[in-house]
Amino acid sequence: MNPVFVVQVENGNATEISATDLADCLQKIEGRTGFKFSKGEVVHTFGQTDSALILSGLEVPYEEPSRIQDNKNIKIVFFKENLSTGWDCPRAETMMSFRRAKDATYIAQLLGRMVRTPMQMHIQIDDSLNDVHLFLPFFEKNTVEDVIEALQSAEGGNLPTDIYGESIEHKKLETLTVRPMYTAPRVPKQIPGQYSMDDFLGSDASSSSHEDPSTYDNSLFNPAAVVPPAKLNISNNVSSKANAESSPASVEYPRASVDEAKTDIHDSNYAPSSNDEENAAVPGKVEIGATDNKLEIDREKIVKAINDSGLLTYDVRSIRINDYLKSLFALTRLLAQTNMDSAVYKEVHAGVIKLITDYIGSLKSSGQYEALSQKAKEFKLSTQVFDVFGQSITSDYAPASFFSTNADIDRQFRAAETKLGSEGIGNEYLNAYFESFDLVSLKIDVILFATDDECIAKLNAYAKQKFHELNDRYRRYMTKLTESYRKQYDRIVSDGDIISKHNFRLPETITVAHDAGGQKYFNHLFVNDESFAQVRLNDWEQGVLEEEETREDFVCWLRNPPRTSWSLCIPYEQDGETKPTYPDFIVIRKDPLQEGQFIIDVLEPHNPAFNDNLGKAKGFAEYARQNPGVGRIELIRKAKDAAGKMRFKRLDMSMSSVRDKVLKATTDEELVHLFETDGK
Repeated sequence: MNPVFVVQVENGNATEISATDLADCLQKIEGRTGFKFSKGEVVHTFGQTDSALILSGLEVPYEEPSRIQDNKNIKIVFFKENLSTGWDCPRAETMMSFRRAKDATYIAQLLGRMVRTPMQMHIQIDDSLNDVHLFLPFFEKNTVEDVIEALQSAEGGNLPTDIYGESIEHKKLETLTVRPMYTAPRVPKQIPGQYSMDDFLGSDASSSSHEDPSTYDNSLFNPAAVVPPAKLNISNNVSSKANAESSPASVEYPRASVDEAKTDIHDSNYAPSSNDEENAAVPGKVEIGATDNKLEIDREKIVKAINDSGLLTYDVRSIRINDYLKSLFALTRLLAQTNMDSAVYKEVHAGVIKLITDYIGSLKSSGQYEALSQKAKEFKLSTQVFDVFGQSITSDYAPASFFSTNADIDRQFRAAETKLGSEGIGNEYLNAYFESFDLVSLKIDVILFATDDECIAKLNAYAKQKFHELNDRYRRYMTKLTESYRKQYDRIVSDGDIISKHNFRLPETITVAHDAGGQKYFNHLFVNDESFAQVRLNDWEQGVLEEEETREDFVCWLRNPPRTSWSLCIPYEQDGETKPTYPDFIVIRKDPLQEGQFIIDVLEPHNPAFNDNLGKAKGFAEYARQNPGVGRIELIRKAKDAAGKMRFKRLDMSMSSVRDKVLKATTDEELVHLFETDGK
């Protein structure tokens, strides 16, 4: 994967190449991505000049549009119009446009070209690779919507494409974070029993422009949650979402006027206050009724605790990309590069060399070595004669044997190296025994090992065992690496196994579907800038959450969505096939035994009518067995209590007695019985 980010900029004038500030664009891209681009990675295609531009000290050369696709070094392309038509670059997967456009034909050409670009096929391995993102804040909204509808209806039958358009004023997606950008109300310092000036002068005194900031005490609030609003000025009438990730081919339009959101008295955790009316009237001020819930949750600390917990999540795929040998060598290189284990690279290579040594030793001890070695040095030449019609003619030529030349031995040796992973294993074997044997004999040893199917099977078995051993040994410590190394590690592990183990890690910012009819939750782990998340839950989910909120140790909760890059995924088996499941809730509670620490629970309300209950129960039980650090992991369903009232009944797989019974269950009836005997 080597994507290109294309940026469409405005035309210039006699003094400027473009009315868009190109240097500012480049700085923002570098600041957001953390990349520092070098010469050749950023190019322009401006037709009025083929000279290089200097942007923020970086030389940005001109590049012919037709050559961009094949130049793998290019990452950013600035253009004006010449990429709109007749340009083919499957690597162009994201575009930002600063231009204004109303013409339907022009918009259709641009959108249609981008929609077709990503690999021009549907990627089965990772659905995010099928996404194309277009940010078009200055395009005429209604025309874009018409074009999207036309493209969708025209291409739905022959292209694997879902096109979503999103306007800023009618959002389908929203960004949630652990760092909400609201302004915390300030609390005056006051000695108990002491009167304040407000008691005598009224509220106007406290709002005087001459107030002294030092007289206010912000220590009651979580300072990490009070962050000044970030600014990204693109246009006077457009507000750009710096952290937004859109759905495939998502489009944004200019912002319309948006009223200040007000708190609903039915919101979760809302407590009425006499100051509500005053606070609602002050832009940017927090509603007092929700103040405690907004500010007492140290969300950054909770995310760090979750990320450091070593909790597992899984990537369940239908195929394996790499064999275990290739994945093993990639993992050992990463461990050596990060200085996590600089000796493991040599250790693994030594293990493979020992397999070759043991095999050659067994051949020599059984007396088979000389005969096999002789076969490797010889090749047979037979002659076949055909007539003019292509029919074979009986020939008197008998097959003749010839000795291979050194060049042919080298060819066979290189082929053997390839089968051994192209990691230089053969050369290391030569170096290890060169003093005792001649090179040709040693090369033949490697050739014999690589051409024996049983030896390759043993090599793959060794690679599989060692790969899982190293992954289990070092997985917990991968959380301490930089983001770049963590992504490299996740890719190696995912490509190496159909079901791969990963550390469960949460980002600081997520993008979720906007639930217009959802309820506002101030105790959700990720919130918007008004410090709540709007989530729509069904009756079961809402009932379970209400029960959780009544617990004294309850802190906050997280809706665990399916199939995102950060979702908690647990594998389970059904009908002989391994499938992924994504439990509905992750609940965070205070740890009663460790001050300031947290317990992480995994909860899944699930209808017993579904046929996957037993499979998921077993999957949760196995997950609990492998994750002793998890709090509760519960499968939840509705059932009547002793009084005949419908209640939620929970089967907690973190309890070893329950877990063992679930793992031994073979029918849904047995699972129902376990809910009756062991459910709470």
